[in-house]
Amino acid sequence: MQSEFSSFINEVAEEDLTNNFTTNEIFSSRENLIEWVKGIANDLGFVVVTIRSDKATGQPGRKTFVLLGCERGEKYRKYKSDQPSAYGTRKCECPFQLRGKPSGNGDGWVLQVICGYHNHDLAKTLVGHPYAGRLNPTEQAILVDMTKTQVTPANILLTLKQNNEHNVTTIKQVYTARYTYKRSLRGSRTELQQLMMMLDRDNYIHWSRCAEDSEVVSDLF
Repeated sequence: MQSEFSSFINEVAEEDLTNNFTTNEIFSSRENLIEWVKGIANDLGFVVVTIRSDKATGQPGRKTFVLLGCERGEKYRKYKSDQPSAYGTRKCECPFQLRGKPSGNGDGWVLQVICGYHNHDLAKTLVGHPYAGRLNPTEQAILVDMTKTQVTPANILLTLKQNNEHNVTTIKQVYTARYTYKRSLRGSRTELQQLMMMLDRDNYIHWSRCAEDSEVVSDLF
């Protein structure tokens, strides 16, 4: 089995990062372990995601663990198998996997490298990466607060990067996050319906006119 695995690695492996994730450190919590792994991965040029996790409940076969892997692992699964996809996929069955579990004495979490190899080139930078640039809950709260106070997207992005030196969010992702937040505020209303509602709510003097024989607004003062 070792011979077959070595042969497989020689064929597909691009990077061996086993030493980068081999550590004797005892992490205080599951979250701290994942944060440490993601920090190392981002510096190396790839993104780590949670593949599977479980928590011991006393039932047979249930153990507390978290399985982490490269975002390009496994195969792409279509939502509808009978429809061809118009887009490509980043999935390439990358074998890289790590396993975190509680330490033997229960004082923290330890990390084990299951497979430290990648079968693809690592990125030189994660700037613009759709997953790496996503805002975490803290950053999302900052964006919402600054959006409410009419701060420009450029200054929001500057604040996010000042608070986190590893932040790789782009200005486009800030605009997208702002739009998503504002979209959530108006619910099912259109942008014009939202505007009219706010004009009434804030007691603005306004006047509008619809196109002839329709409810389509043609003029707004």
